Amino acid sequence: MGIQNRKILASILFVLISFVCNAQVDGTPPPPIPPPPPGLPINGGIAFLVAIGLFYGIKKKIK
Repeated sequence: MGIQNRKILASILFVLISFVCNAQVDGTPPPPIPPPPPGLPINGGIAFLVAIGLFYGIKKKIK
């Protein structure tokens, strides 16, 4: 096989492979990203901290 024939064969294979690769691409977009999980709830921890703050403030005020 001559060099010219190898170049033609390589060119044809390159074109055919690019068609096959392009045919495998799906036109649909990826699915949307799910929403992030909800944040932590504000529960009794805040009330506990407020109670400790009030206790500390009253204690400082008395002294």
